[in-house]
Amino acid sequence: MSAAAKEADYLATLHGLWAESWPKGIPDTPQYPHGEIALSEYLRVWARRAPQRPAVIFYGHVTTYAELDRLSDRFAALLMQKGVRKGDRVAVFLPNCPQFHIVFFGILKLGAIHVPVSPLSRAFELSYELNDTDAEVIVALDQLVPVVEQVRGETSLREVIVTSFADVIPAQPTIPVPDSVSGPRVAVAGATDLLSALAAMPELAPLPPAALDDIAALNYTGGTTGMPKGCVHTQRDMVYTAAANHGISVAGDENSVFLSFFPEFWIAGENFGLIFPLFAGATLVLLARWDAVGVLSAIDRYKVDVTAMPVDGAVELMDHPRFKEFDLSSLKQVRVVSFVKKLNPVYRKRWKDLTGTILTEASWGMTETHTSNTFTAGFQDDDFDLVSQPIFVGLPVPGAEFKITDFETGELVPLGGEGEIRVRTPSLLKSYWNKPQATAESLVDGWLRTGDIGTIDPQGFLHFLGRRKEMLKVKGMSVFPPEIEALLGQHPKVLGSGVVGRDDPGKGQVPVAFIQLKPEAEGTITAAELQAWCAERMAVYKVPEVRIIEALPMTATGKVKKQELNASAPL
Repeated sequence: MSAAAKEADYLATLHGLWAESWPKGIPDTPQYPHGEIALSEYLRVWARRAPQRPAVIFYGHVTTYAELDRLSDRFAALLMQKGVRKGDRVAVFLPNCPQFHIVFFGILKLGAIHVPVSPLSRAFELSYELNDTDAEVIVALDQLVPVVEQVRGETSLREVIVTSFADVIPAQPTIPVPDSVSGPRVAVAGATDLLSALAAMPELAPLPPAALDDIAALNYTGGTTGMPKGCVHTQRDMVYTAAANHGISVAGDENSVFLSFFPEFWIAGENFGLIFPLFAGATLVLLARWDAVGVLSAIDRYKVDVTAMPVDGAVELMDHPRFKEFDLSSLKQVRVVSFVKKLNPVYRKRWKDLTGTILTEASWGMTETHTSNTFTAGFQDDDFDLVSQPIFVGLPVPGAEFKITDFETGELVPLGGEGEIRVRTPSLLKSYWNKPQATAESLVDGWLRTGDIGTIDPQGFLHFLGRRKEMLKVKGMSVFPPEIEALLGQHPKVLGSGVVGRDDPGKGQVPVAFIQLKPEAEGTITAAELQAWCAERMAVYKVPEVRIIEALPMTATGKVKKQELNASAPL
C-alpha cells in the first residue's frame, strides 16, 4: 500500500473515532455567525447591528462597536496619509489598551500587515523584528518610546505614532488601576499623537474589505535554530480559529461579557482579546495586566461570564483574603492554562465549590497554527480529562487534523504509539517570513512538523508528552534557549554557550547559560557582568543565570552536549 493510501486509511479511522467520542451538544463544524468574511467585516456588521454596545471596557473607559469601527477606519486613513500601503508592515509596540484594538483593526482594514512586538522587549529584540519585517511605521506606548529611539538609527523606521494610558484611564476608574498604568502622559517630541490625529481625520468612505487570504499578521515565535521567526497569518486564519472554537472552547455570544488580561501581542491574547469577543459580538472587559483584585472587581462589576487564566491565577484568586467580598455568580465558562501550576481534581473541586463553575483546560496549540487547535470541553465528568494521562489535550477542533509520525522517517505511528505530533488545519501558517528553509523543514505536504512528542489513544484523544524542542516555560512565557545562545554569540568575549532549563518552584523553569569564554578573555569578565549585558538586550523573563565554565562538552560534530550541563548543580 502506498504512503498516501496508508495515510488516507489512518485518517479515516481517526475521523471515525473522533465522531464516536464527540460530546453531545458540541458543534462539529466551524460556526460562522455572519459567514466566512474578513474579521474587519465582522466589526462592521456588529457596528451596524449594535452600535452602542460596548466593544471594549478598560477600567471604566468604554469604546462602543460604532466607535471602534469609526476610529479604526480613521486609523487606516491615517496610515494611508503616512504612505502605508497594502502589504506594508506596521509594528505595534503596545501593552493591552483600547488603542491596540483601534490600531489592529485599522491595519486589517487597510490590508497592511500587523506586526505585534512584546512591550517587554529590549532594544535588541525590537531592532530584530523591525529589521526582519522592514517596518517603517511603529505605534508605541509613550513609556516605550525610549526603546524605540535606541533603535531608530539601525532600522527603516520613518514614523512613530504614540499613545498613552493617560488618554484612556478615567478620572474615576470603575475598578482598581495598577500603578504601572496610572502614570501621567510622557511628552514625545516629533511623534504623531494617535488619538489627536484620529480626531482630526476627516470622514472618509470605508475601504473595501481586504482579501481573506492576504497576509494580515506576522506573529513571532521563538525558534530552536536561532532568532524568532515571523509566522505568516491571514484574516482567514483568524476567522477560522474563532469559528472553530465558537460554541466549543469559547461558548460566548453577543450577550456575553468576556474578561481578558492576556497580553494581546501574544497569539493567545490576540485570540482571546482581539478576535473571539468581537467575532461573537460580545463585550470585552480588558485589563492591562494580571491583578487579582482587578480581576475579581471586574467580574463582579461587569457580570463577566467568560474568562481564561493560568491555573496559577485561579489558585491566587481562591487564596486571596478578599475573595469572598466579590460576587462571581455571573461566571459560566472559565478556561485555564497549565503553566507552573497544573490543573488537578483538587483545584477543580475547590473552584466549583466556591463559584459553581468548572475549570476546563483550554487547548493545545502553537503560534504556527494560530493556537486553540484542540478542545477538552465536554470531558469533565468524573474528571475524565484529568485522569486520562499523560497530558490529555482532547480532540481536534472542527477542521483540524492530527497524526503521529516517527521523528526520523516521518512514517505513521500506530494508535497508542509515541512520536511527533503533526497537525493540518486551515489556520496553519502560510510560511515563516523571509525564511524559506525553515518553512520547507516545518511544512511537509501540508502538515506542520511540531517537534512535540505525543500519542493518539485508541479512542482518538490526543495526548501531549513533552516538547522535543528545547523550549522552556518561565512563568508561562515561552523561552527558547537557541535565541539566548544566538544573542550570547554576539558578545565579543564569548566563545560559545549552552542554555538549559532549571526547575524553579516560583517560575516553573529558569534558563541557565553555561558559557565558555574566548582564551584571551578568561578572567576579564564575570558571570554577573554577562548577566547584566543580557538584561540590557532581552526581556527580563528571558535573562539567564550565567555560569562560566572552562570548556563546553562537545560532540564530534561540534554541537554542545546539553545533557551534560547540570543546571541543578550548586554554584
